[in-house]
Formats: sequence, structure tokens, C-alpha cells
Amino acid sequence: MPDLPPPPTEVEIVIVHPPRLAPLGGDAVFSAVRIGPEILKSETRLDEALKSTPGVSLFRRTGSSAANPTTQGLSLRAIAPSGAGRALVTLDGAPQNDPFGGWVIWSGLSPEGLEGATIVRGAGAGPYGAGALTGVVALQERGSGAGLAALDISAGERDSYRAAVSGGLPGFLVTAATSRSDGYYAVRGPRQGAADQRLDTKDGSIAVRVQHQVGVVQVALRLQAFRVQQGAGLVGARSVSTGESATLTLAQPASDGVGGWRLQAWARGSNLKNSSVAVAANRATTTPANDQYNTPALGYGLNAAWQGRQDDLAWEVGADARLTDGVDKEKFRFLNGAFTRDRQAGGKTLVAGAYLEAAYDNGPWLASAGVRVDRSRAYAALRDERDIATGALTLNQRSPDRSDTTPTGRIGLRYEVSEAFHLRAAGYVGFRPPTLNELHRPFRVGNDITEANATLKPETLQGVELGLGGEGPIRWSADVFLNRLQDPITNVTIGRGPGTFPAAGFVPTGGTLRQRQNAGEIEAWGVEAESSGDVAAIASWRAAFSYTDAEVHGGPLAAQLNGLRPAQTPKWTLTGGLTVRPAQALSLSTDLRYESGRWEDDLNTRRLSAGLQLDARASWAFADHAEIYVAAENLSGEKLEVGETADGVESFSAPRTVRVGFSFRK
Repeated sequence: MPDLPPPPTEVEIVIVHPPRLAPLGGDAVFSAVRIGPEILKSETRLDEALKSTPGVSLFRRTGSSAANPTTQGLSLRAIAPSGAGRALVTLDGAPQNDPFGGWVIWSGLSPEGLEGATIVRGAGAGPYGAGALTGVVALQERGSGAGLAALDISAGERDSYRAAVSGGLPGFLVTAATSRSDGYYAVRGPRQGAADQRLDTKDGSIAVRVQHQVGVVQVALRLQAFRVQQGAGLVGARSVSTGESATLTLAQPASDGVGGWRLQAWARGSNLKNSSVAVAANRATTTPANDQYNTPALGYGLNAAWQGRQDDLAWEVGADARLTDGVDKEKFRFLNGAFTRDRQAGGKTLVAGAYLEAAYDNGPWLASAGVRVDRSRAYAALRDERDIATGALTLNQRSPDRSDTTPTGRIGLRYEVSEAFHLRAAGYVGFRPPTLNELHRPFRVGNDITEANATLKPETLQGVELGLGGEGPIRWSADVFLNRLQDPITNVTIGRGPGTFPAAGFVPTGGTLRQRQNAGEIEAWGVEAESSGDVAAIASWRAAFSYTDAEVHGGPLAAQLNGLRPAQTPKWTLTGGLTVRPAQALSLSTDLRYESGRWEDDLNTRRLSAGLQLDARASWAFADHAEIYVAAENLSGEKLEVGETADGVESFSAPRTVRVGFSFRK
């Protein structure tokens, strides 16, 4: 009898995931949405992938490929979007919001390096930390294995190029990305002038995670750096943002399920150079307005968590602290061909808190509750302005220190009526302390000037919601929420140009002077619903909508805002997607997003029209995990209005953009 060939050698695939504690399981009582690899794969930028979820708002409808770094904040539920954002973004527990401004530099978070994101809508910082006013986006970095994990290379119109890669060895992961584009004109049509330029961009990022098991303790060090250069769409206006971060995590998770402990230390440094200009009435020329030549900021912190389980009860107790220190250095007051004044404005903030979170899972009932208390402090404020020629001090402003103690919490209950149907209810309280940018840095966009306010206090939000949903051939959920945002930090109009004002100086014709203020409260109620399903094995679909009715009560400081709608807040958002696989290797998909009209300004005088964006993608898989594709963003060429100046000049999002590429994803 001939010898049989030896059996094939079995290769063990080792994937080392970042040190993280298992979730308690209580997020299911809240409005939580999972963004999986299939959506991350179809987008080149993380913020564009996240907005497939209704209620996720990018400020001025503009993604990070064109938005100024200072307006890349993320908000949830369209209660009152802002440039800083009112949602907390974390990566395996470490905050990703900028230490100076609170925004997120999305170019530094490549989708290729992530395995998913969990969006929890609704306040209540809980174990995530302070800043989750309207919710949290919890990112999870991919595990490290042997070899290449993800690769994407593409080229598109207007000389757009992108390359991103992620891979390594068990315990070692490298993710790097770079892109560039000549961009597009935001102001198009008869109002466009010689002052208008393309919104060009060039960026790069790299992240390295090294991980090792020391006895029973997992140890990981993650290092990251990024650089983004962007044009602001006007001659003489540009920005350069850079940053570095380091995160050290020690953890001993339970071998199975909930349990164990985690200790994490992190530091984030950032810098922003940002120049702005004043625009002539005929848009023929620009004049330098501000040169923000240096904005060094450092944020650092610690967080610790300890988990346990007793029968059906799981719990987590923890504490965290965050400190920020930053200063804005800029030149302003451009006269006779040169800047005549120099400003330094900044300070420090501290937020420290402790929490207890628990989840009880018994049969059809799931309950979750948590309490938290934070002490926040803004201190060491300064604002010095000098005459550049003489060095004479023209403004020496020192604001008093401010401290606040804020208790927050959340509670929710879910009942499984059957395997295919559930009911839930939740209530929560959250808060967000003002950023260094909001406290100390004035800024200018065109002829509009916004003054800082070192006396700002934290925003707080209280809310309740009811929801229901089901699992089966069609997966669906729906909920209704009622929120009250107290002391919202709002850009309040206090004057119009032409004219000279204290601190702000001269405001030109067509310009508006605003100041950040805690303006009363905002009441908002809304409805969210989403569903998805499969049609045999050849198609899958998803559809969702959100409706938010928000109203400002300005109080004694901003009575002129009473009854108005918060700026940048659409009532309706609808999203949908369809993927068809007519052949085993061929995949055709479309994504749709509609937003109703919104107001550009706090006084509801500049209306941004409703708009619809249709994206499409076709791919051909020629090998395991590998495909070539062609994608079109804004396929119909819709002129989606994203801004309007006081004198009625409109700006628009990107026109139709077609790109072709190669993608590999494990």
C-alpha cells in the first residue's frame, strides 16, 4: 500500500488585540449603534463613515478633507452642533479630542487601523469620561497579526491621491496614511472672485502600537503623529495642524467576560498655525486679518478601572483626570501693509472625576445605572496684546480662576419581550467643560469676528428617551428623546460692521461681531429610527432617519435668541444604503444622505438650503480580501450649501468626485 502524503500543516493565526476590558453589557439600554468594517472599508475618512448614522453632525456639513481644523468637532442628535463638538471621541479608552480646541483631527485616525466604532447617543459620561455631552464615539483599534492587514491606494479627480496601510506582527502594529488633493472652489458661480482659491489639502499620519504580555499583565505602548496642511478657500488663508500622542496601557482583563483592571496614561501635544483674511466687497482681493503663527497645547491624563461580577450583576469603578495647557500666539490689526499687534491668550484646565457603573442582566431584563462626579477648573488665564513696533502693552487681561463640581449619571432599563422584540427606557445627565479655545481665543472667518470669553462655565444636558426594536430578517430600532441643554456655549451676535468695538477692534462692512456666551438653554426633542436587512444572498440594505426639533431660550444675556433654532441644526436627516452582488466577485453599492435646511447664524437670518448627496461604489474582488474599485462621491453633482456670509455669498461642498483604487482588507 503506497504511503499517503502527510496531512497539511495547520497554521495557527495569532491576533493580538489592544488591552481592553470587556464591556459591562449595559450600553444596550441606550441608543447605541455599531459602525463595522463594511462601512469603514467604503470611506477614506473616518468622519465620513460615522455620518452614515443619523444624528451624527459634522459642523457646516463639511468633512475633514476641506473643513478648517477648528471646525472638525463632532456632535450627536443635532441638538446644537459646534466647531468644538459636543461628543467625546476615544480610542480604546484614550481621548482623541484636541487639548486646545476639543475638535478631532480626523486625518490622524485612518479607518484602515480600526476594527470598528460604537456610537452611544445620549449624555452621561460614565466610564468614558467628561465631555460626552451628547454622546460618545468609542473607537476600537484593530488587532495585530502576521503580515498585511489592510491596504488602500486610490487616485481621483482634481489630482487627488491617497495611500493607507496597516499591518505588522503579533504584538506590533503600524498604521500609516497620506493623501493630497488640489481641492475645489467653495464659492462657485457669479459671486466667485479673484479672492477665492481651491480648498486644497495634504496630510499624513502614522501610528505604532507595541504590545507584550508580562506575566498576567498586558502592556501596550501606542505612539502617533500627524500633520495636515489645508487651504481655507481664500487667497492668503491657510492652516497647518500637527500633533503627537503617546498612550501607555496596563491591563489584566478577565480570561472570559467581565472582570479585571486597567490603568492607562496618555499625553497629546498639538499645534495649529492658522491665517485668516478679510474679503473685499467685490471678492477681488483679500487683506490679512490674523496670523495665528503658533498654538502649542499639551493635554495629559490618567484613567483607571476595576471590574467585577457577582452572579447577574457586573460592575466597574474607576477614576480619571485630564489636564490641558495651551496658548494662542497670533498677529492681528493689519494696517499699512503690516500687522501692528501681537496677542498671546491661553490658560490651563483640569477635570478630575470618579464613577461607578453597574449592569444587571437577568433573563428578559437588562438594567444599567451609573453615577459620576467631576471637579473642573479653569485657571491661569492670560490675554496680552502688544504693539509690534514698540513692544508697548495695549491689553493686559487676567480673568479670575473658576471651579465647578458637577454630578452626572445615567440609568436605563431594557426588556426582551421575545427574541425578536425589545423595549427600553433611559435617562441621563452629562456635562462638557469649555475648551481653552472657547475660553481664550478670538477668531475671524472672512469679515465675521468671534470674541472669546474666559468666564464661560460648563454646559450640562439632561435627557430621557424611550425605544423599541427587533431582530430577525429585518433588524430595526426606533426611539424618541427629550433633551435640555443648559448654559450652551453659543456664538451670540453683539454687533455689526462697520464699527469699532472694545477688545475686538474694527469690524468691516458686511461683518458681524459675536462673542461666545452661556446663552440660556436649548430644548430639543426628536425621533430616530433605523432598519436593515438582506435579500437572499445577493443584496443588503439599510435605511434610517432622525428628526430633531430644537429651540433656544436665550435668557437675560441673549433674549434676542428666544424661540429661535440653534445654528447649524437640521430638523431632518435621512440616510440609506443598498449593496447588490450580481456576481460572486462584483459588488455595487449606493449611499444616500439628505439633510433639511439649517441656519448658518444664531439670529436665523442666513438659511442654508436642504441638500442631498448620493455616493456610489463598484468593486471587483479578484483574490481573497483584494479588490479594485471605482467610487463616485456626490454622484449627481448636488450643490450642497455649507456656508453663507453676512452679505449673502454662499459656499458649497465638494462637487462630483470620481476615484479609482485598490483595496485589501482582512
